[in-house]
This record gives sequence, structure tokens and C-alpha cells, in this order.
Amino acid sequence: MDEKLLVVDDEPILLKGLKFSLEQDGYQVEVAVDGNEAYDKILENDYDLIVLDLMLPGIDGLEVCKRVRETSMVPIIMLTAKGEDSSKVLGLEYGADDYLTKPFNILELKARIRAILRRASFADQNVTTSQLNVGDFSINTLGRKVSIQGREINLTAKEFDLLLLLILQRDKIFSREELLEKIWGYEYFGDVRTVDVHIRRLREKIEDNSSAPRYIMTKWGVGYYFNED
Repeated sequence: MDEKLLVVDDEPILLKGLKFSLEQDGYQVEVAVDGNEAYDKILENDYDLIVLDLMLPGIDGLEVCKRVRETSMVPIIMLTAKGEDSSKVLGLEYGADDYLTKPFNILELKARIRAILRRASFADQNVTTSQLNVGDFSINTLGRKVSIQGREINLTAKEFDLLLLLILQRDKIFSREELLEKIWGYEYFGDVRTVDVHIRRLREKIEDNSSAPRYIMTKWGVGYYFNED
């Protein structure tokens, strides 16, 4: 295992414990204690995943996430305080792939990290061609790039994975629970709102009118599917 992680938190004891525990699992781990230090490191290094606390000195986690998403699709797990439901959703809106509420079990964090990294790798390997052309969509699965009628669309890792799954299995309607398990790898824990927020953000990027979508459709009471027509 050689994945490189950045863990950002302003609690020194928690940060030290996370670094030690993740390194025990074979990850390369770098740390930052505030938003400015985190963003500087992100600009200077390539990470496979970032664990990012919401409340940070300097610039907060939301602003860091927003800036990162302007140039990078690196997976981000955001840490939020208990009860901050609006902040959780806002983190997803800003481009975070997932969130975890403090206090949390380190085993759950590790499970989510493994799931995200595994799913990203699986999405790349589970396609028999590097180029897919479906309707208005052209998808480069190796470069993880999507264009619609020649216009390139900037998607996060999870948005790309969602779109690719729906396109590859466009004869199937996926429930939110199925998408949560297939894309995030969460069978027994996870918030289905994560799926809804990512679907909404994906629609905003690929649809002419996200309120009246043509591509990512909802079957009420069942789930989501891709419409090729």
C-alpha cells in the first residue's frame, strides 16, 4: 500500500493518533493543523485522499475544499462536529466526497478511506475500453474526463463514478442505498443524503436545466437511472 494521505485537524492529540494509526495500515500520511498550511501542502503535493476538518484556524475546511475543487478531483472526507447537519450537506455541495461526524471510531474512518480508494481503483479497472461514447457523452475512463457534445465537464471523483456507473448500467434503476454501497462502499452505515447531494451536483453540471433533467432521471419511490434518449 503506497497511497498518500493528507490529514488536516487543529487538535494535536487527535492528529497524532490518526497519523500513527493510518501509518500502521501502510499509508503515507502528512498532516496540517490549519487551513492555510493544508492548502499550501495540497498545491505542492499529489495526494490520493484528504481527511479535512471543517472547523480550522485560518481558512476553514469549506474554503479549503472549495479551492481544491477548482484544480483537483482528489477525494475528500470532511470531518464535522455532531449536530452540524447543514455543514455536512454544505461540505458535499462544496465538493467533498463524504463526511464523518466527530467523535468517530477510527475503524469507521479507515473503512471509509478504504472504500473510497477501492472504489476509485475499481471504477478505473472495471471498464474494458478507455473511451466510451454514449449519446451526447464522451467519457475517457483512464483520464477520468467527461465531455458533452465536445464540452468538457469538470467532475469530482464521486460524480464521475456515479455517472459512469449509471451509464454502464443504463438499463437499471438504482436505489439510493444501492448507489451508496456501490460508489461509497457503505452497506451498513452512511447517509443517503450523500447520494442525493451528489446527484444534484452532477445534474447541475451536465443538464441544461437541472430542474427538468434529460439524462439523470428519478423514478419516484425507486431511485435514479440514466436516460440515453
